[in-house]
Amino acid sequence: MSEGQPLSAVLKRIGDIRLKPKPRPGERCELCAELIPDEHGHVVDLETRALMCACRPCYLVFAPEGAGGARFRSVPDRFVSFPDFTLSAAEWDALQIPVGVAFFFVNSALGRVAGFYPSPAGATESLLSLEAWDEIVGANPDLSTLRPDVEAFLVRSADRRTGVAQAQAECYLVPIDVCYELVGELRRLWRGFDGGAEAHAALDAFFDRVRARARPARTSARTSAEGVRS
Repeated sequence: MSEGQPLSAVLKRIGDIRLKPKPRPGERCELCAELIPDEHGHVVDLETRALMCACRPCYLVFAPEGAGGARFRSVPDRFVSFPDFTLSAAEWDALQIPVGVAFFFVNSALGRVAGFYPSPAGATESLLSLEAWDEIVGANPDLSTLRPDVEAFLVRSADRRTGVAQAQAECYLVPIDVCYELVGELRRLWRGFDGGAEAHAALDAFFDRVRARARPARTSARTSAEGVRS
């Protein structure tokens, strides 16, 4: 303690330091190189389609209400469920997805919807029929609020351990980074032809977390569900 400095001031400074999130060694904002904590936002580079870790100031610059340029876009933290959504086996087949989980997002650079599903090789793209997508949006108008490039429509249509389609498909609007986190986790755990028990358990746990965070679409339409991860 410096001579003449009150003990209360020293204790306050120590308390302030302890309250600050501790970044992992080497974890830095990919836009300004500032150290960042484990929980941080992401920004999409629209030219390279890459997800970039961002400190809070950079995240806010490229948020929808920010003053950033057109190349980067912050990923919001909105989780919306569609409890009344139904998807038949025929409609799922029309989307040309060979597994029971997929996510869809609007690629603004290509001007179309892109569909992806997890596989041992990572995120695998499906050639999505625009007509099939339009039918889904027509039946669920809330999907029209999907923000291009940064939000995705996540669907779980079947239990692939049995190959039987679920009577009620699980459908959510989620941040795009959440989908890629799922893909990376399943790729790491994937074993055998169908992924194996550990991958299935991880998938179940993932949907439990999404389900707990999501607001029903009707509620989301009345109140803003967007937030910022700090």
